[in-house]
Amino acid sequence: MKRILLIATTLILSPAYADNQIKEHAAKSKTVIKEFMGQLKGELQSSMKAGGPIKTVDVCKDKAPVIAKDLSDKYGWKVARTSLKTRNSANAPDAWETKVLHEFEKRKQNGEKVKPMAYFEMVNDNGVESFRFMKAIPTGKPCLQCHGDNISPELAAKLDASYPEDKARGFKQGDIRGAFTITQPVN
Repeated sequence: MKRILLIATTLILSPAYADNQIKEHAAKSKTVIKEFMGQLKGELQSSMKAGGPIKTVDVCKDKAPVIAKDLSDKYGWKVARTSLKTRNSANAPDAWETKVLHEFEKRKQNGEKVKPMAYFEMVNDNGVESFRFMKAIPTGKPCLQCHGDNISPELAAKLDASYPEDKARGFKQGDIRGAFTITQPVN
């Protein structure tokens, strides 16, 4: 009888426990993304002041991947950026990320604000369970210098040389530039 009661109690409490775990993973993910955004924004602002958008291309190309790797190593997760229109093909979205990015676009079309937009869920991929989290990156006014329609010829040449497969142009302020993405293995 005790065994049946224990099993029944476990089955009843499991959804509540799982919900708490998901909320905890989401809160941790938001903290890591804030850390990523803060470090990257600081680097971008410093380089813009020091050398303008041409110097800033090198920050995105060289420093952003290092920040992502350092955070991945620090937390034991995959921490990255992705987009439907990537500048660096190494940041191309996987199938789950592509689905979420398309969903973000639908949500934006339905009037949802981009800045707070996020999505998360538990995912089982080939028997490996993980928590996946994405946070939309809105295109701000400063982003348009490198990602908008009116890119100077000198900057365009630098972008072409640095990113031969660049698709990350033509954005408007308020567009979804891409997303921060986190994969947390679940033990």
